[in-house]
Amino acid sequence: MQKLIKLLSLLILVTILASCSKEEVKPEDRLKEYVSNWNEEKFSEMYQMVSASTKEHYPTEEYIDRYQKIYEDLEVSNLKIDYEIPEQKEKESKEEEEATSASFPITVSMDTVAGPITFDYNIRLVQEVIDKEKEEKNWFVEWNPGLIFPEIKNGGEITFQSTQPTRGEIYDRNHNGLAVNAVVYELGVVPEQFAEDPEKEKQQIAEVLDMDVEAIDKAMNASWVKPNYFVPLKVMPSLTEAEAAKLNEDIGPLTYQNTTGRLYPYGKATAHMVGYIGKMTAERLEKLDQTRYSANDMIGIRGLEELFEDRLKGHKGLKIVVEKEDEEPVTLAETEVQHGENITLTIDAELQKTIYESFNGDAGTASAIHPKTGETLALVSSPAFDPNQLTYGINQEDWDALQDDEKQPLINRFAATFAPGSTIKPITAAIGLKNGSIKPNEGIEIEGLTWKVDGYSVRRVSESNGPVDLTDALIRSDNIYFAKQAVEMGGETLAKGLKDFGFNEEFPFTYPLEQSTLSSSGELDRKTLLADTGYGQGEMQMNILHLAVSYTPFLNDGSMIKPTLEITEETSQVWKDDLISSENIAVIKDALRKVVTDPKGTGRGANISGIEISGKTGTAELKASQDEENGQENGWFVSYPSQEDILISMMVEHVEDKPHGSAYVVEKMADIYEKIR
Repeated sequence: MQKLIKLLSLLILVTILASCSKEEVKPEDRLKEYVSNWNEEKFSEMYQMVSASTKEHYPTEEYIDRYQKIYEDLEVSNLKIDYEIPEQKEKESKEEEEATSASFPITVSMDTVAGPITFDYNIRLVQEVIDKEKEEKNWFVEWNPGLIFPEIKNGGEITFQSTQPTRGEIYDRNHNGLAVNAVVYELGVVPEQFAEDPEKEKQQIAEVLDMDVEAIDKAMNASWVKPNYFVPLKVMPSLTEAEAAKLNEDIGPLTYQNTTGRLYPYGKATAHMVGYIGKMTAERLEKLDQTRYSANDMIGIRGLEELFEDRLKGHKGLKIVVEKEDEEPVTLAETEVQHGENITLTIDAELQKTIYESFNGDAGTASAIHPKTGETLALVSSPAFDPNQLTYGINQEDWDALQDDEKQPLINRFAATFAPGSTIKPITAAIGLKNGSIKPNEGIEIEGLTWKVDGYSVRRVSESNGPVDLTDALIRSDNIYFAKQAVEMGGETLAKGLKDFGFNEEFPFTYPLEQSTLSSSGELDRKTLLADTGYGQGEMQMNILHLAVSYTPFLNDGSMIKPTLEITEETSQVWKDDLISSENIAVIKDALRKVVTDPKGTGRGANISGIEISGKTGTAELKASQDEENGQENGWFVSYPSQEDILISMMVEHVEDKPHGSAYVVEKMADIYEKIR
């Protein structure tokens, strides 16, 4: 009995399978399979599902290869094909029941490099016999190029049209250009204008343009060059009428044309701050978004050009269009060009220029701020380079000269840190006054010019008559007074006070500056180090802008201002508050004025008529050991006028070679004030 049941079950299964094999595939089932392959960009599988007539008209390269190329070129992503199956209804006739074709509406959407594309189309399927003997049939897609894009159904080429963004410009607070797009002069030759001795003329051109003959030959031998074409060789940011006439008259093939380029109107004065742009390198390109950059682009190399590269660059505009002969192009997708952002700084370019020129070639750095608002008015590093020259090409000899210059014009000094010397003394005083270890009118007995601490000698410049109080110590810049006060208050207390003034933490400024530090370990754990730190020596390091900002509590009721660089930044922000009381501010401000007015004051060179200047000098000794006699000395001066609308910090290197040390810096500062008032 069981065998009979098994046999009947087997017969039933065979019958079911046979009936299923004879069931015809529906067109919507084939459409679903085709769309699934399409969504997954399986073009080879899709091609196996197209009709015989389609394969006859469109071989694989016109189908598979074309799909792949177009989708790759357009960087197609998020591809989605939706379709509708018409509602089923009763067949009205036998002919309708035996229909051999079917159409379905589809919607194709995708993201491309130029933006989203969406279109509607009808996809047609036809029924074909796949096995005559077994009378098997199936459905196949009747394909045409309109299923890629309707606009190319009857032919047409898909092309790109790009619009390059204009690089944003950088301006100062008065809208003076610091980095601008302007007319520059492209010098070059026209090959057919060479005379009987082209080699001689090439040599002459090489001398005029300060380049090699080989470079000229390379440019002229480029594949695109034709006899009557202008071949660019060098760009010059400016060209006088006399220079233009000389170029046209002296050497026949050499001429010029106007083009748009990057100019730096303030040249060396703003070079380290603004930076420059230069040619793209393979190393840089590897790290960049290559949808925005190409090997032929210029890019910010240093300074604000590099820091703000993303904002200045902008985004290119891109169109995907279908072009047909004798027809207007049809746009499939478009991304509008986004030109680079213009950036306006708080910098006063004319002040920056005045301060830079005051260095007169000396190595050093300076900063200027508005002490009430925190707006940065100048950031100077001297000496510097010509950003126009570096942008448009510098010969090897000049480049070597920059690198070998002992004054190191390629180093950005305002971004670096230095020992601030005696300019730190008002800060030490503020810390001591707040914690009570320094009493304004209390004098300290100091004898002679040296004081020993743990076998280490601290020296001062001049002897005192009687006890030295805070005001006298600031006027004469008494190292021993501040060394003793530092030791008296202790390492932890002084370290905490200096940290309250922003040491050992990131400096809150748009332009990256080195962090000011107390010591290599971050602590003041030795008496000798503690004593030296009290008057700005030891291992203390400070950037020039932080030094200027550290004086703002004396002009802002004890609050240290946060410096700003862009005009859009909120001003008068407090970085640190409650650093010194109003009563103690009066003591320090009085002393800083006397530094300039008192006959014994170290800043008396700034006591000029018509301008009431207050400030503090400093001389930082950079010696390998205390026994070294002729080490480098850097001179400092931090000052502000009675109007309190500007505060300038300045440092000049190697004042040991200058008359009167830091007084040399004071004289420069006095000259700056006379020029800007």
